[in-house]
Amino acid sequence: MHIIDRRPDPGGKSLANRQRFMRRARALVKKAVQEASGARKIREVDDGGAVTIPADGVHEPSFHSGQGGGVRDYVLPGNKKFVSGDRIERPKQGGGSGSEGSADGEGEDGFRFVLSRDEFLELFLEDLELPNLAKRQVLGDAVEKRHPAGFQTSGPPSSLSVGRTMRRSLSRRIALRRPNPRELEALRNQLAELEGEMGETDRILALKVEIERQERRARVIPFIDPVDLRYRRIEVTPEPIARAAMFCLMDVSASMDEHMKDLAKRFFSLLYLFLTRRYRQVEIIFIRHTHEAKEVDEETFFYSRESGGTVISSALTEMARIAKERFPADQWNIYAAQASDGDNLSSDNARSVAMLRELILPMTQHYAYLQVGRADFERDDGVFARQETTLWRAYQELLRPNLPMAMRKVNDRRDIYPVFRELFERRDEPAEMR
Repeated sequence: MHIIDRRPDPGGKSLANRQRFMRRARALVKKAVQEASGARKIREVDDGGAVTIPADGVHEPSFHSGQGGGVRDYVLPGNKKFVSGDRIERPKQGGGSGSEGSADGEGEDGFRFVLSRDEFLELFLEDLELPNLAKRQVLGDAVEKRHPAGFQTSGPPSSLSVGRTMRRSLSRRIALRRPNPRELEALRNQLAELEGEMGETDRILALKVEIERQERRARVIPFIDPVDLRYRRIEVTPEPIARAAMFCLMDVSASMDEHMKDLAKRFFSLLYLFLTRRYRQVEIIFIRHTHEAKEVDEETFFYSRESGGTVISSALTEMARIAKERFPADQWNIYAAQASDGDNLSSDNARSVAMLRELILPMTQHYAYLQVGRADFERDDGVFARQETTLWRAYQELLRPNLPMAMRKVNDRRDIYPVFRELFERRDEPAEMR
């Protein structure tokens, strides 16, 4: 998304101030897009539409002098609310949004405008990427990359290298001693001077012979010869392409209520949108599991109402089987995202951890676990939190530095996008995939 400031340049405004204003305006629009996504339905998450930013976000700050300038002291009458030394709070801002009016009834509406779908997605998915996208190979439908590979003696006129051709022409003319036009001009001037004087006929004759010889030599040795031509050589090579396989593992057991399933589906909707929008060579595998796991299509994954018990290891077993059959770890960048409420059979936790440690994590580039639920209790500091499940504690035992695994908790739909962005935010060294 490109924001164009069409206002005329006022006096005293520098380019740096204008650029700072553009960055602030873009940040406000981006924040409005992120907030709008939390209130949308799953099917509408990638639609464009109207967003609103605060009116003061499009105003540039300015310095101005008050009445009289400087610091002024006021003597105010006493009252029953304040005593000497109290700090008076700033009055609340009034706005045209209707939430709360100002004391004098004045306010200003927020700045509302409509974004297209492409503009919305550009801001929504900005600075996101798959981490550790490193494995690349040449495929049958690989993209051809063109790069310079020196020079050649033949080629189309559009590829002629004028600089290299002129350098070779100059070298050849110097080697063959082709007369310089300035030297010929000097000989002609000398001949004209001698012809103006009577006598020295032998000298005039010698000059004429020399001039004729030099002119003949200039005609024989051309300024540019076909042997001087050099054309830029372009070499076309297949470019290695990084392929990725993303496994989406979603718990749909009976312990997952509608709120939890909605959170999980929103997370996977963002993931699906991100992958299909940013990458071409990517395969998305949808796995739903209860006490059994099976691969399903997109429609079944998001909208089926099947339910049952909870066995996390069944999903990991199905993922390992599919990866072994269709996605060799030496050719594919394998990723996985798991969403669950954390309720699992106690006897299955040890098996799930063992499968992650010995089978899943060694072959994956990144594994993200998202625990969905509700805030169940209030801590001493007044913050609501959810009790840790046995699966969460079991997974925490796996965490080590540089381990390709991340764990997050989500209790509200407003937290989905910040957590999603935290999991897939671009790192210091960007990885690109064609």
